[in-house]
Amino acid sequence: MKSFQVYHSVANLPNSWDSIVMHDIFLQSSYLKALEDASPNNIQFFYVGIFDENKLVGVAIIQRVQLYLKDMFRTINVSCLKGFFRDVVSKILKGNILVVGNLTHTGQHGVFFQKKNISHTVYLNLVYEALEVIKNKIKANQNKTIRAVMFKDYFLDDTIHLETDFFNNHKLHKVKVQPNMILKLQPNWLNFNDYVASLNKKYKRRYKTARTKLNGIECSELSLEAVKAHSNSLHALYLNVSNNAKFNTFILPKNHFYNLKLELQDNFKVFGYYLNDELIGFFTLIANEKHLETYFLGYDEAHQYKNQLYLNMLYSMLEFGIDTNFKTVVYARTAMEIKSSVGAKPEPMEVYIKHTNSLINAVLKQVFKLMNPKQNWQERHPFIN
Repeated sequence: MKSFQVYHSVANLPNSWDSIVMHDIFLQSSYLKALEDASPNNIQFFYVGIFDENKLVGVAIIQRVQLYLKDMFRTINVSCLKGFFRDVVSKILKGNILVVGNLTHTGQHGVFFQKKNISHTVYLNLVYEALEVIKNKIKANQNKTIRAVMFKDYFLDDTIHLETDFFNNHKLHKVKVQPNMILKLQPNWLNFNDYVASLNKKYKRRYKTARTKLNGIECSELSLEAVKAHSNSLHALYLNVSNNAKFNTFILPKNHFYNLKLELQDNFKVFGYYLNDELIGFFTLIANEKHLETYFLGYDEAHQYKNQLYLNMLYSMLEFGIDTNFKTVVYARTAMEIKSSVGAKPEPMEVYIKHTNSLINAVLKQVFKLMNPKQNWQERHPFIN
């Protein structure tokens, strides 16, 4: 007998939860607790356990996201055309949506099941039943209607795409989203100098120029105590970058980075850039088995261009990945061209989504095309052929 259970807190998860998700830190209770304790104020968490009799054989992370115009579009000065586009998108997407997955991080970190114990089809149908239970509870307890449901971030070779009957039956549309930029580390890169040696002349010169432009700025790792002491500065630097994004769905709270460091300890890294003892930038990393996942970053805009802070961060992330023997550096979405200039390759991703309004659902693919316009960017090829 297959069944499901919905949990509202990490504290209530079954003891066997972590034992079946050892492969992905983003499904483990330590990460989920950190996120739950320091989440954006518009995200609510639900955790679904899938059981075969009394044995846990699958899990799913579901987030209820309340989308508001002020969170989605934070830049103030926009043209009339952009203002019209903002109004259209906000009317369609604003309100409550349920996301199967993690909206705060790129990639498929929301579903897992043991294939030997349950079929993909049965697993997905139980997850969908859980979605309906959550939807009804939100309506009954808070009188809020769920406007859309999304299954988030699947690579093209994910076996979930074989479950066409499930998605067709529930009227979920498959939509392309921006790719995940991933750099596979080569076995012969024993240290960072080996990586630099593999670059062609143009990109070796680009690397040396970027490092020179740091011009006295030093990068060092922050301890748990330092992260706590710098919480306000880290958050302000994060907002400098976040507020310049074209589209956002949440704002991280000030205690976010401290809570991740507290719970994940050595699996969460915070590196700060200092100029004359002043913190002017930072980046964060999450160790996920053999994958080094880049996380949020921030910088002082005054130093970004003249010191090439962002490009230097990309190199530093890669250097850490090589030095600590990771297999890949996952650079995530956005800024695809500059990420490709250090060697990352775009890996296409897709989501499944539906709106409760049948008219809106019919045009949902077109709306997503507007939200994810085709990127006019040129992929760079930095390595010696």
